[in-house]
Amino acid sequence: MATQQTRSLARFMMAPSVVLLLVWMIVPLAFTLWFSFQQYNPLNPIRDGFVGFSNYALFYSNPAFLQSILNTLTIVVAVLLITVVGGILLALLLDQPIWGQGIVRILVISPFFVMPPVAALVWKNMIMHPQYGVFADIARFFGGQPIDWFGQYPLTAIIIIVAWQWLPFATLILLTSLQSLDGEQKEAAEMDGAGFISRFIYLTLPHMSRAITVVILIQTIFLLSVYAEILVTTNGGPGYASTNLPFLVYQKALLEFKIGQASAGGIIAVILANIVAFFAMRAVGKNLDK
Repeated sequence: MATQQTRSLARFMMAPSVVLLLVWMIVPLAFTLWFSFQQYNPLNPIRDGFVGFSNYALFYSNPAFLQSILNTLTIVVAVLLITVVGGILLALLLDQPIWGQGIVRILVISPFFVMPPVAALVWKNMIMHPQYGVFADIARFFGGQPIDWFGQYPLTAIIIIVAWQWLPFATLILLTSLQSLDGEQKEAAEMDGAGFISRFIYLTLPHMSRAITVVILIQTIFLLSVYAEILVTTNGGPGYASTNLPFLVYQKALLEFKIGQASAGGIIAVILANIVAFFAMRAVGKNLDK
């Protein structure tokens, strides 16, 4: 059991890292907050000055604001559903003894190591292209009409790309949890006559609940900041159909040079992320204490 002296020594040794991390986080956030109350345009710096909450009002009145909030939440929820359900199914499959098991696991996990812009370009030009893509060839093979994914269903296309990238992460975490399940428990359940579905519902799924919680919490943080996939594929369009909050902030900052409004949008994004994280922790975080 740790004594007061060892706890004090541990705090002392951790203090520099904690202070550095706080500075790393607080300084950019403070500058963002300061700029959100300023009228700053790098192309016209003469008009700089304090404008109060005008930037927040202008950002909120933007016709793309509410749509970007809805798109952001839609991406988070849809990708989580796909990756959690798909990750559980893949983990169950990869846990079975098959030939070349190690190679199969590497192939399944490999998409996670592809950079988002590269993955988006591959999907855009080689898989979802309405004329030369793999999906178009499959549709023509079965006598159907190719779909212009990024023109007709842009948000769905973004969700598919992002889910493809994050599915390996969920699979890896869930497979690790599945392999830690005691084999004697599974054998006992089989001897008691429990079928596969019963074992999955009453034994496997409760055992994986903590891993599922970790997957949901980590992915939620990153999914709230999806940006590269949208920039490379749809550029937020058509219209605002695939514009999420981070991409709207990018448009205000680097396309319109409205740094004040972009900073206000950044603060709104931070508040939204904390709200989502709070409810996510309330909904699934209880599993971490079990």
